[in-house]
Amino acid sequence: MSGIGPVEPVNGPEADESHDVIGTDAPRLGDGFTNRLSHRLTGRWGALPPRTRRAVRSTGVIVVAVAGVVLLPTAGAPDRADPPQPRPYPANVTSWEYLGRAAAPTTPASPDSRVTSGLFYFAVSVDHGPPVTVRVDGAAFPGLTAHATPERSLTVHAGTPLPIAVEISVSDCSGLPVNADLPFLDVTLRNTRAIQRHSFIFDGGYARDLSELLHGACGPATLLPGPRPTGSAGSQNAD
Repeated sequence: MSGIGPVEPVNGPEADESHDVIGTDAPRLGDGFTNRLSHRLTGRWGALPPRTRRAVRSTGVIVVAVAGVVLLPTAGAPDRADPPQPRPYPANVTSWEYLGRAAAPTTPASPDSRVTSGLFYFAVSVDHGPPVTVRVDGAAFPGLTAHATPERSLTVHAGTPLPIAVEISVSDCSGLPVNADLPFLDVTLRNTRAIQRHSFIFDGGYARDLSELLHGACGPATLLPGPRPTGSAGSQNAD
């Protein structure tokens, strides 16, 4: 048997039941209100003088163009800046160039005296990176001492070569060679990345001038074939 009875609400007030509200919408404006608003705005626009309407249109175009110019760089900008490049080690960016030796005295102070020291000039350069502080520690062979003169803190900035005078003195002739082949200059280099002891190898003019100092200070009778020059762990050609 089938039939249609009265439709009853699922949750009627008599059932004393509650339910959850999933979401609500704001009241919507009816189509009639929208049409009336549109006609009213159109009427007011038509009532404006032609010159005023043209000025409003021009202003709108300028505002849109300016907004595009302002927002375009922001839209194309990267999300984050590139990471900074690591600072270089001082020995990798520092170079030495030999410039020459100061003229030696033509006559000794006394017949029995010898010239045991000399001034040697260099130009120190830093290719790039932070400034490098330079200290001269010694020369290639036992029996030689070396230091910058005047003794002071020598700071070399990237792109600006710094002239440095190095005084080399002979303190012991017994272990010095006849000829100073490939002599070292031992230095300490320091920048904001590291402190490094380094040896720069020279040949050519510096080797000849150093050999001349050794012969003048010691004489051929006291010079030996001698050991090869010794330097610190790191070295590179610099002449």
